[in-house]
Amino acid sequence: MMSGQISGLMAQFINLLAAILLMLAFAMISQRRILSLIHLFTAQGVTLVAATVIVGYLTHQPHLYVSAAITLALKVILIPLLLHRVITRLNVRWDVETLVNIPTTMLIGIVLVMFAFHLARPISQLSTTIAHGTLGIALACVLLSFMMMITRSKAVPQVIGFLSMENGLFFAATSATYGMPMVVELGIALDVLVGILILGVFMFQIREQFDSLDIRHLEKLKED
Repeated sequence: MMSGQISGLMAQFINLLAAILLMLAFAMISQRRILSLIHLFTAQGVTLVAATVIVGYLTHQPHLYVSAAITLALKVILIPLLLHRVITRLNVRWDVETLVNIPTTMLIGIVLVMFAFHLARPISQLSTTIAHGTLGIALACVLLSFMMMITRSKAVPQVIGFLSMENGLFFAATSATYGMPMVVELGIALDVLVGILILGVFMFQIREQFDSLDIRHLEKLKED
């Protein structure tokens, strides 16, 4: 009886963490300060680590602890440190230009969340995992992160949006299937790290060439 109550409380806590993940995604699409975006991404990583550890505890699957450790090392420690170094060297603190104003962005975000829940409902009903109810939230986080990528004109927020979208995909895999095979997770972690290094070089090249991180300047290269 006591074990069942603990499992129920843990399942509710996973739902709470999923709600926090969604709120952080909304905070990211409305945030203009790049430094705050990095802090929100770090908080998203901490939430993802906590959810993965709890799912691993409830399902007795040790590979989820390894996944949580990889997420902690990459998305809570290493990648935020790299992003901090990038914005310090580039002297970037604000991202005031957005292709869509913040109120409109929030309204579109609400519509995307409704669409995500509607799309995930049939899959959630078929799933037997303890976190099947969070699948809609995971999909909503992916869509909100993708929207952040296409509504920002600067390179750094787009990189953070890409990383946040990967967080949503990872949370969806954890909630729907109790995680991916370890080989796949290690490969994705390596791809993300290499991608960050490449994007860092890309951002430095943009800044050196145009004295700005606005990717719309790249259209000049096409015109030339």
